[in-house]
Order: sequence, then C-alpha cells, then structure tokens
Amino acid sequence: MNDCLFFGENEKPKLFKNEPDKITKPIQFKFENENENENENEKQIKQISSGLFSTIFLFKNGKAIEYLNDSNENPEKIQIEENIQKVTVGANNEAILTIEGNVFAKGKYINPQNLNEFINISSLIEDTNDRIIQDVVSGYSSIYLLTSNQNVYGIGLNYSSQLGFDSNTLDKTKKPILMMKDVSKIFSGNSSSHVFLLNSNQELFGCGNNESGQLGLGKSRRKETEIQKLTKIKNIRKGKIIDIQCGINHSIMLIENQNQNPKRKLYSCGGYGYNGLERYGNDTYKFTEIKSSLFENDNIIDFSCGYEHTLILTSNSKLIGFGYNYYGQLGTGDTYWNQSIPIQIELPKLRFNENISNYHLSCGYYSSFLYYSPPSFSNLEEDLIKLFQRKEFCNISFKTENGEIIEAHKLILKYRLNQNENQIEKLQEIISKKSIKESNQIFEMIYSNRIINPKLYSEIKEIINSNEKIEETMKRIYLNENENENEKDFIIERKEKQYKFPKLILIMRSELYRGMFLSVTNDKSNKVTDYSELSNKSFQIFEYWIYSNQIKDEIEITQEIIDEIERGIDYFQLNQTNPNLFDLLIKKFNNQN
Repeated sequence: MNDCLFFGENEKPKLFKNEPDKITKPIQFKFENENENENENEKQIKQISSGLFSTIFLFKNGKAIEYLNDSNENPEKIQIEENIQKVTVGANNEAILTIEGNVFAKGKYINPQNLNEFINISSLIEDTNDRIIQDVVSGYSSIYLLTSNQNVYGIGLNYSSQLGFDSNTLDKTKKPILMMKDVSKIFSGNSSSHVFLLNSNQELFGCGNNESGQLGLGKSRRKETEIQKLTKIKNIRKGKIIDIQCGINHSIMLIENQNQNPKRKLYSCGGYGYNGLERYGNDTYKFTEIKSSLFENDNIIDFSCGYEHTLILTSNSKLIGFGYNYYGQLGTGDTYWNQSIPIQIELPKLRFNENISNYHLSCGYYSSFLYYSPPSFSNLEEDLIKLFQRKEFCNISFKTENGEIIEAHKLILKYRLNQNENQIEKLQEIISKKSIKESNQIFEMIYSNRIINPKLYSEIKEIINSNEKIEETMKRIYLNENENENEKDFIIERKEKQYKFPKLILIMRSELYRGMFLSVTNDKSNKVTDYSELSNKSFQIFEYWIYSNQIKDEIEITQEIIDEIERGIDYFQLNQTNPNLFDLLIKKFNNQN
C-alpha cells in the first residue's frame, strides 16, 4: 500500500479532481483505480519528482507514471515503461535515467519540435566513452549528466551561466557540453538556475545565478549576480556534504560531522524569507547554520526545496517547513504568503510506523510530497550486504589485473549469476582485467542489485540474471527454500513451543550465534536454545526486533521487560545497531509515562 501525503497547488497538474486548487493540509494521495490486490512492487513508490507543469511517480518495478497539466484541468496520465532507476523534473524539462545508463529527456530546450517526445541525450555526448550516465539532475531549464567516468555535462539554457560558460557568448546548447571532471555529485533544483558540483576530495564548486547570494560565495549580489565559471565555494563548515537542495533564490546544505551531536545539520544561504534564517532585510551570502528549537537535538533524515519553500524531516518524526506558502505548500492549513522561520507541520497518522528513515520528501514548484519508500526487504538489505562481505562467508577467490585477491560469496553468486558455473568463469575473466576498486564495485552491484557504476554494469549485465532481484534472493535465504546448510533454520525453543529463525539473521544479530554457527570445531547441525526465562512480551519484542530492528507499537513496555531484555542483550551478545534495542525500549517507556 502506498503511503503518500500531498499538499500545495492542485492545479498544474490537478492531481485531485474533487479537491480545491489549494490544498493547505496534508492529505492522502491515491492513484486512480488503485488495486488493493496488486503486487506490492507494482505500486510501491521509489521516488517522486515534480516541476512546474508535471509530476512523475517512479515505482520499485522500474516503471513510472507521469501526470501532465492540460487545458481541461484534468491531468494527462502517461505510463512510462522504461527500466528506470531515477526521474528528475524541472520547470521546462524532465529526464529519466535507465539502469543501462541512458538518459532520455524532453522539454522546451531539449526537443522543441516535439515537447512530449523523449530523446536520448546521453547519446549526443561527443566522447563515446562518456555516454554511460551514473546520475542526472534537472535545473529550471537545463539538465546535468554525471557520467561513469565522473565527468559532468550540461545541456539546455545557459542564460545565467548555469552551464559554467559566459552567457553572452553561449546562451543555450542542443548537445551536452563538458562542464567539469572528477565529480562525485551534482546538486541543483526544479526552479534553480544555479548548480553545485562536488569533487572526489569533497571540494564544492558552483556557477550560475547568484542574484540573491544562493551560491554561498559570501559576496554581495550587487558585485556578482552571475557566476560565469565554476567557482570554489569556501568557508563551508567541516564535515561530509550529504546533500544540497536548490530553490530559485536559496540553497540548503546538509553536512554530517561524526564529532557533533546531532551529527547532521542544515546550512542555508540566499534570499531572505526563503532561507529559514530570519535575517530581516538582508539576504545571506554564505552558508549559515539554520538554528531552531524545533530540531536542535534532532538529526535530519531528509529535506527538499521547491521554488521558494523548504521541508525538513527529523529523526523525531517532525515535519518542519519554511518559505513561500501562497498555495499551501507548507501544509500549515493556511495560505499565509511567507513563513520566514521554521514551523512544525501537523501530520495525520501515517499508515507505516516502521522507521522514519524510510520516509522521503519531494518539493515540487508549489507543491509538496511526503512518501514512504523502504529499502528492499525491510531494513535488512544493508546489513545483509555487509554480512556477505565478511571473510568468514567468502569461499570463492577472484584475482584482479594486479594480482590482488578478492573473496566472493558463493550463495549470492549462485542466484545472481543465473546459477551457472560458466558465468562464474566469465566473471573471473572480467575481474582479471579490472583494478581492485572496479572489482569491488562489480561485486557490490552483484550483491545489492543496485547500479553502482553503469559502465561496469554494462559489462557484467549479460552474466547477471536480471530477473533475479535481491528481494527474491533474500526471501530464499530467509525462508529456507533450498538445501544449503548455511541457510537452514535454527530452532529456538521456549515453553514447549518452537520458533524457526534463519541462521543468517541470527548471525547478523548476535555474536553468540555467530561463534556457534561459524566455529570450525562446533557441530553444524541445528541446535536448540531454551528461551523460557523470557516472558511472552519480552520474547515478542526480541523476535520482532531480530527481523525489523524495531519495537511493535502495540506492546506496552514495563520496567520488568526492560530488565529482562537488558539481561538477554548481554547473554546473547546482541549486535546493537543504530537505533539499538535498549535505547528503543527506554524511549518507548518514557513516551508511555
């Protein structure tokens, strides 16, 4: 079931037929003719991108639905059947990135002869070695392509030098032009005529419109309203740049610093009234920390910028917004034109109360979405990938071009390489011609079924079973659908009742079980552990947390349960991930009281 909330302009396109043009409070978004019996992957949202006249919903099955505005105020609904990994919509363009690394785009400055026809803009790059695309981002009237060789190209309008060239000599381009090399990330926005590029050394560069100081250069707009060349952005707070979101006149940066608490903080620059800094009468010309009592102790889970509004989602499940609100895009229940400082938005009860980190924000031009998009197979995928990279699980060796040895996991190769020994030989031939870095990327793609490097993926996709998704692989592991000894269930017995747990999950969760199952000397048969010392409620908490890393909402926590679980954590040497079980118990106990 989709869990998606919408608020803001309901006109271009009109997503809700029987609602007003301005929806000022979050309401549930439902797809027309939604079938409750439909396969979850067929309707599970992966990403939403919205611009001035269109909105695209991308689903986990790689298909998308686009809603376009028309003269009758009813959206034209278009099904896009490409095998898509990302969508991005600007004011005058939109683009889709396929898993093969191709980018198809359309728009006023991309294909003016047919505004509704997608064309392959990645194929227009002159250097044929740069035509496999790793990421794509839309600006107001331009599109930026990050290639597998870490080069960035721009296409579209350059009227504000947003492509990094003098706008007086190059106002637009019909083919992608090289902007910068050695780039790891691109940052822009659906209304933005400026762009940021982050290189491999975490150095940030920007160009384009700087009229309101939205590039964070620390210079007055009266001196430089247009930055014609990519310029290094200095005086940024120490830490890792996680993301930058851009509006038309402001930019918001998320920085993570492991030595701080909270670890993630937001910094803003640009136009007064839209940057959340409440600096009356002045724009802010350098990135400045956004401080608010609403989230001073919270980490930032996600954030998004629209035309002139910003939404923030915190680790304490707060939705906070500031900026332009004429269409109700802040969800505060009114259309007061501007909210200059952060304000909390009241949310209806969400249907998925699993992990707030599975919720995401997407700000359109004058609209906003909050939607649920969990990782594959609950929250266990990342843990599983890390587990498979542990040496004790590796039993196949591959040699790189320089003779380095990489140990691979037989179980994943069995499923991801069509269960064919010949494919393993082909993989060895490919690895023998690659560096250690490229080889590690190849195995990460095989393990996770994510496109880490499109260029390398294009070389190995023939030997990978594309129909074998990671969810299906993990279900086989967890549900014991084959005869591999390492996948057999482990029986936990309590009060004459038996519970089956997949060994791999217990190995991830407990040092005690890890030693038990991986020891060379120990018997490999399924053993039984007696959990009779735990009460029914404590065991339910333990069982649910083993699978989900969460606590069931309906269970009431008592001091007795906390004491029982604390003893169990020590006895079974549970690996305490973040958030850990004991902290979750204390938090829930305090909330109850």
